[in-house]
Amino acid sequence: MNGVLEMVGREPVPPEEWSRMPDAAPAEMTVALDGADGCIADARNQASQFLGRVQAEHGLPVSARTMDLTQLVVSELVTNALKYAPGPALLQLRLVGGTVEIAVWDSDPTLPMARAADAGRVGQHGLEIVMAVVQGFEARQEPVGKRITVRLALYDDPLTGGTG
Repeated sequence: MNGVLEMVGREPVPPEEWSRMPDAAPAEMTVALDGADGCIADARNQASQFLGRVQAEHGLPVSARTMDLTQLVVSELVTNALKYAPGPALLQLRLVGGTVEIAVWDSDPTLPMARAADAGRVGQHGLEIVMAVVQGFEARQEPVGKRITVRLALYDDPLTGGTG
């Protein structure tokens, strides 16, 4: 699996400074996904490693819940991209303020549609799951294919029950 990691700056950014961070993300990673066996597990692993570097190299807190939800969201989005679109896909992870932004591009321009909740339906709950756990969701057509972008807070504040 080939990944490109770009880090800008090395000083830790305290949570109270996240809202004042520049638009340029201090950390970003893009991974090409070819759909081979193990590709989805590799994407989850790359996401975990990315968040580990966010903690170690930037001093930003990343909650265990965010780590778990990031892996879940990456798994669901990458699975859908590889299942429904011909050809390769791209996974991009980057920091935006106090969030991790997860974007998955694939070659199919058809935008996903969330289905009505149905506890009796077997399968096809991935988009429902993603939309239930993220703070932001965007699906847009690109010149080739589409990009699904979501955001998760890096840290859940245990004192307020809110996100960082």
